[in-house]
Amino acid sequence: MSNGADEPILRLENVSKSFFGFLAVRDFSLDVRRGSIHALIGPNGAGKTTIFNLATKTLPPTRGRIFFKGTDITARSASEVARLGMVRSFQISAVFASLTALENVKIALQRFRPDGFAFWKSSKVLHALDDRAMALLCDVGIESYAHARASELPYGRRRALEIATTLALDPELLMLDEPTAGMGHEDVGRISDLIRTVARDRTVLMVEHNLSIVANLSDQITVLARGERLAEGTYDVVSRDPAVIEAYVGSEHHD
Repeated sequence: MSNGADEPILRLENVSKSFFGFLAVRDFSLDVRRGSIHALIGPNGAGKTTIFNLATKTLPPTRGRIFFKGTDITARSASEVARLGMVRSFQISAVFASLTALENVKIALQRFRPDGFAFWKSSKVLHALDDRAMALLCDVGIESYAHARASELPYGRRRALEIATTLALDPELLMLDEPTAGMGHEDVGRISDLIRTVARDRTVLMVEHNLSIVANLSDQITVLARGERLAEGTYDVVSRDPAVIEAYVGSEHHD
């Protein structure tokens, strides 16, 4: 593949995934444009999270190929893909509950140090990360919680902390799995604004059940049903598609 500027940052080509004979994803193809916010939506069991797991190499595909920044990553490990610049968040918060918000971000900042994690290093070495860690907490609007334990943070602020830890890895492609799941209206608005902010200088691919968030944020939407691509386009286009309307009838709007 070429490395032209118009090349998608992420490409899935005819990807399938079967589990013990059950075909969860069937001949699925996807192009995610650089600098875009791209959403995956679909009814329950559509295969959205499986697609995420395939793209990030948490799961290997049964068939098909996956490219990131023009490089075939089909046989790469999840850690290799993360080092290339694709980082994901999860539906369940993945921060260290007993550590402070600042400490959580400092751990993430150490991820790509040449000498690895530095728990045993002097406090001077660790304090050198304070300014960058605090800047990331400011970026996600939780600097006032810097010295609070993650377990003490309100739910929406804890999800913001998780996004800060992913941003610490300086991803080119940020993968967000149901970023507003379980949130109240105020937190949904805050995280939506945060996604728009962090997308200014990176690409975002998200699975999201809240269709108002999808409509307000997404440049491109791919609709899944039964492991296959049902429709793709802007929200105005896919929301009027008869096949999409039929797929959602009687279904809840989340995975």
